[in-house]
Amino acid sequence: MSKQTYVPTLLKLFRQFGYEGVTLSKISQETGLGKASLYHHFPRGKAEMAEVALIHVNNWLETTIVEILDRPEPAIAKFESMCEETSKFFNQGQNSCLWAVLVMEQSSDDLFHSQISGAFSQWIEAIAKVLIASGLDETLAKQRGEDAMIAIQGALILSHGLKDFASFQRIINQLPQQICRDLVVS
Repeated sequence: MSKQTYVPTLLKLFRQFGYEGVTLSKISQETGLGKASLYHHFPRGKAEMAEVALIHVNNWLETTIVEILDRPEPAIAKFESMCEETSKFFNQGQNSCLWAVLVMEQSSDDLFHSQISGAFSQWIEAIAKVLIASGLDETLAKQRGEDAMIAIQGALILSHGLKDFASFQRIINQLPQQICRDLVVS
């Protein structure tokens, strides 16, 4: 089997335990691979395993979210679709964000900072591009993109902290209107 077979399990483990918290023993147990087989598939060890999970998340961003925001439809429809897909990806708020988990740990942030920063920037810029095309000032459009990331990430953290995922759903449902507020053309 290819290493891509193990991506869903790796993503789940790194979301749940973080880079520092997940052990090779836990990865071995969850994937069903012995440690030698893990190193066969991932010669660079845990760093490569986390990188593969991160690439999966970044590919989701590019092939789902950015693609939605590039569609030739009204801004509000794009943001509604974006939020619907975001909710699915994070299982209505029940899955942690791999980017957030990795960036909060110093050791993994050192390893993956550029990929995580690039992903957040790409999402912010994709939102801003839609807003600029709808007539919003470039600076304000970028701020709204940043505010959207803050809302999504903050809602994920709060939902996990409270063990109540209703706040995530509320934010996701309100976000398209918040992003599009004061737009003349939507």
